[in-house]
Amino acid sequence: MAPGNIFRYCSSFAIIGWLLLIIASPFWKKVDSIIIGVIIVLFAIVYTWLILTGFHIDDIQKFNSLEGVMNLFTNPVTVTAGWIHYLAFDLMTGVWIKNNSLTHGISHLLVVPCLLLTFMFGPIGLLLYLLMRWIKTKNYFAQNY
Repeated sequence: MAPGNIFRYCSSFAIIGWLLLIIASPFWKKVDSIIIGVIIVLFAIVYTWLILTGFHIDDIQKFNSLEGVMNLFTNPVTVTAGWIHYLAFDLMTGVWIKNNSLTHGISHLLVVPCLLLTFMFGPIGLLLYLLMRWIKTKNYFAQNY
């Protein structure tokens, strides 16, 4: 399958995962199982396949410099793998944020902006959530960091 098609399919699955997380998770306990057990595992399988078929052992040395990493991302297969890497980890971070907010009694409505920012800008959404949790708990190193 062409990298462009893989990109589109995985992006669509990610949107489904985020919609489930944001809209359905407060009402449906099985959401995490579906997001992690189906969507994120699918991403991991596709990512592994892309790396095994498109990444060469010589490419490891390219991680030592900005120019090398930029060179890695001139290959459509490698870029697609990188994109799926982001999709998987951002979605997993969203699941963690949602579960951690339940542990600390933070309203899902307050967490939604954090989830949306995590979806679009990963670390910014996580940072907003951690700041929100710090304000709520008055403890920066709260349980389940």
